[in-house]
Amino acid sequence: MAARIVPVHPDTDAWLVSGNLSIYAAGDGPRLAQLAARTLTAHPQVLRRNPEMLHKAWQMQVEARADFIEVFGTDILVLDPGEATARMREYHRHRQDKALAELDDETAAKAARGGPSLDELSSIPEEFHDANTVAVIYDETEGLCYYADFGHLDALFADPALTRDRAHLSRLREYLNDESVAPMVIRRLVQRHPENADAVFRALLRKPAFAWERDGEELLRRRKAKHFAHEPLPSVTPVGNRLAELLRTQGKKR
Repeated sequence: MAARIVPVHPDTDAWLVSGNLSIYAAGDGPRLAQLAARTLTAHPQVLRRNPEMLHKAWQMQVEARADFIEVFGTDILVLDPGEATARMREYHRHRQDKALAELDDETAAKAARGGPSLDELSSIPEEFHDANTVAVIYDETEGLCYYADFGHLDALFADPALTRDRAHLSRLREYLNDESVAPMVIRRLVQRHPENADAVFRALLRKPAFAWERDGEELLRRRKAKHFAHEPLPSVTPVGNRLAELLRTQGKKR
């Protein structure tokens, strides 16, 4: 059954069923669970409705990031696309082995059969396959992120003389103006080469007096206002035990 429930009043713990109820056959459970998981993935903000699950998601992200650092010794890798896939496979195998080691043999065998394959976990988005380089960043707040051509920008900040190359400046301008690129990425570039940040942004913005330490955050807030308009959410979305059980059932059917 699918239903909508609403709180009677903020000062009470009472809830009411609102609107029509939708009734489904028991066999529809796995299919509906998959739809629920897609909804959670597409709209992670629904986690805010459940403080306990939101807290769990942050904890899971902390643990996953710690494993990333344990495997690679850093939380950022700059690689060619093919190497990125291989390194992510190494990371997910470590995570999988660690998780299965905590289970008894029978449960571990079921988990290994029911979960996604290492190939599925390790694949990088198709749009990055033709990139010159891919940055894989496991940020404390933003979670696991992929960014194309990060190597070009890293080279630019390492050598401000490259500001004479329009292609380098154009890519940085795209990063700065693209709201899907988190401010964290720009900060990372500055942190890797702090002594060159002023020269790079002065050339990009054509503002000889620009100083990152004084003007950098204001620039990010102006160019990426949408990002600052909301509280951050974890990149990990946990599901309840029953939903996880139904999702495993759906996986077996496929």
